[in-house]
Amino acid sequence: MDLFFELLITGFLIMAGVFGLVGSFGLLKLNDAMSRLHAPTKATTLGVGGVLLASMTHAFAMGPHWSVHELMITLFLLLTAPITANFIAKVHIHQKESRDSLPAAGEDGSWATQDLDDPSDHQS
Repeated sequence: MDLFFELLITGFLIMAGVFGLVGSFGLLKLNDAMSRLHAPTKATTLGVGGVLLASMTHAFAMGPHWSVHELMITLFLLLTAPITANFIAKVHIHQKESRDSLPAAGEDGSWATQDLDDPSDHQS
């Protein structure tokens, strides 16, 4: 294997380790659930992405083929992690907050997750 590929793979693995360590530390040490949600969806996703990039680079350097499996895993991870974090954050907001406890929403005056009327407002 060429020295360039070995250094590139090493760089990807070091990057992955640093992001994984920072994400894990943040998951353990941050105070509330919304802050803890940020650590695994951002830093740890980049950590896993670094390992997958190192694996794809290794497969390319060792043979004349591209590794499609790691590319598909990377795309799936990068597409699903933000969506999952968004759903978890919305559930947290609905369980813990009411319209009165949320900060000011800006020009339109409403929060996207709190736009629905309360069920108690409707008369049957």
